[in-house]
Amino acid sequence: MIKHFTCILIAWGALLSAQALSQDEQQSLQKALSEGGNSSTEFILAIEDHLKQYPNSPRRAELERALVKTAIDLNDDPRLIEFGEKVLSREPNNLQVLEHVTTALLHQGGKTNAQLALDHARHLAELVQATYQNDKFEPGGGPEEVRRKEDFDRGRARALLLQARANGLLGHDNDATRLAELSYKVFPSVESAREAARWLSAAGQDQDAIQYLANAFTIGGLHSAGQDGAGDRASLNELYRKLHGTEAGLGDLILKAYDTTSSELAARRAELRQFDPNANLKDPIQFTLSGLNGEKLQLSSLLGKVVVLDFWATWCTPCRGQHPLYEQVKAKFKDTADVVFLALDTDEDHSLVKPFLTQIQWSQKVYFEDGLQSLLQVSSIPTTVILGKNGQVFTRMVGYLPDRFVDMLTERVESALGKAHATRQ
Repeated sequence: MIKHFTCILIAWGALLSAQALSQDEQQSLQKALSEGGNSSTEFILAIEDHLKQYPNSPRRAELERALVKTAIDLNDDPRLIEFGEKVLSREPNNLQVLEHVTTALLHQGGKTNAQLALDHARHLAELVQATYQNDKFEPGGGPEEVRRKEDFDRGRARALLLQARANGLLGHDNDATRLAELSYKVFPSVESAREAARWLSAAGQDQDAIQYLANAFTIGGLHSAGQDGAGDRASLNELYRKLHGTEAGLGDLILKAYDTTSSELAARRAELRQFDPNANLKDPIQFTLSGLNGEKLQLSSLLGKVVVLDFWATWCTPCRGQHPLYEQVKAKFKDTADVVFLALDTDEDHSLVKPFLTQIQWSQKVYFEDGLQSLLQVSSIPTTVILGKNGQVFTRMVGYLPDRFVDMLTERVESALGKAHATRQ
């Protein structure tokens, strides 16, 4: 429904800014939008009727883009192809529309659609490559560098997979197999493993197909992402029994696939940690934080201590009010070796922090949150998170109460130390 309303807003924006529209067309478009109501299907029909009545509308491009977005939302492949091709005729490098149209063509099947999909998929691969051709993925680049690397690899793998599927539908089994296996190599996924299995089996290479089906089954289980694991297992059983006449030995094959895919995914995580040591980590105590001057702090070195994490930002006015109170609590525990206080800045622009600290005369002993904010789901600033001696979240305080903050934080730190019986909130 949200996507549908986005399309409605696009169309309304076209109407409101369309000073070139005749009065008759403005009235017709307003009527079409009103008739669309809250139904995506009615919206499509109303805009289609409008474009038939005004084929040369100055706002045809905006309205066709709105139709494409709504067709994507409805999984309406025929309309997605019809209007998507029109959008691509004007915007051949529109990555999102190109991928969706290619996928829809493959869903529809047939040689003509497959050939057009293959052409689109090749262009998609060129666009993904061109997007990053002047970029270098720098080790130590942080979470943003990991995101870019992930986007690049996913995009390459997706373009290769679509090429594989198109080649397979065209009867080019060897090309389909090669491209599907390459897609899996670039970015191991359930879908690429299934695709490789599909075309290997079509080419009569059932033993290799079985291995990829086992990979698909185990990756789905490792990710626990709601993949169709039961379907993969059924296909695996059927193909294995066809080849061997029995299911004896299948369990060992699955266990081997589990070990293989676990190693592949671990290798990918290790690769991403070249760019960000915290990539894909789920345990806060395993994080490495970067300091204001580039120094590194491994939180695991603080195991056995109570760690107080103060999430703040230079733009946060309440953080300034909380700061002197926070310093009072720090002073209470200055002689307690088992308590560590860490100020974690959450600014996107790190260059703002040092001048701010100098100007306001705060301590320069500050670290950047380096992805810990997202992991701990810190959605507002200031927030204080206390890790217990085992490295796990003991309690948190969202915002602060000026009159009670010092006492509340003191009680919670003491509770984490086991020295008091303060109630966790």
